[in-house]
Amino acid sequence: MQADGKVVDGSLLGDANGVEPAPGRVKDSGKWQKPRFSRKALMKCCLVKWIIASTQPQDKDSGDSDLELSTVRHQPEGLDQLQAQTKFTRKELQSLYRGFKNECPSGMVDEDTFKTIYSQFFPQGDATTYAHFLFNAFDIDRNGSIRFEDFVIGLSVLLRGSVTEKLNWAFNLYDINKDGYITKEEMLAIMKSIYDMMGRYTYPCVRDEAPYEHVDKFFQKMDKNRDGVVTIEEFIDTCQKDENIMNSMQLFENVI
Repeated sequence: MQADGKVVDGSLLGDANGVEPAPGRVKDSGKWQKPRFSRKALMKCCLVKWIIASTQPQDKDSGDSDLELSTVRHQPEGLDQLQAQTKFTRKELQSLYRGFKNECPSGMVDEDTFKTIYSQFFPQGDATTYAHFLFNAFDIDRNGSIRFEDFVIGLSVLLRGSVTEKLNWAFNLYDINKDGYITKEEMLAIMKSIYDMMGRYTYPCVRDEAPYEHVDKFFQKMDKNRDGVVTIEEFIDTCQKDENIMNSMQLFENVI
């Protein structure tokens, strides 16, 4: 299911033994090309749609040259610095910040807000656990709240980052306890949270055993030295060399 509530093909969830190319990838001369995210694609992101929907109409033509800082508890860094740190344009950052400020006047977003966002975009599933894991991946300081800077830097990586940058971010998501390793239990927890949110409402229907089967196959491929954990090097190397696993990673671009 996409963020707009439409049913999507179950193949979007990927298969360790082979699937059709994920949306956004184009096969050219036998090589898979990294998808390029247009403004239209950017607007499909749940978090971006949440932010933009909150933008006041009167703000649209604002001529402000920098972020409005006077009314927020946490004051973000200047636009120039954020533009240098992300792949968003100045105008995109202004729009994102206005919406962020409207929804989060304090300048910080908490976990309950993430849960509310995803329950609205995926009303037929249970998005609570996935929203919890996603929030923790954005919460770099581990203090229970996300600053605007961390929010847009994370979005920039997910939407416009390089393959390696996205895989590093995905590893951080899977590494639930942030010890630098992914266990099979952690991978299963993330996979189950995604299936709980959207897997049951895909077409064709996804079997209850599917998350366990995916994790078994993926983990076997990634844990090259059979020590029971996956390192960042093993994760990135396996994903970059295995088309089927890389295709499955496209799932995150449909549920952020």
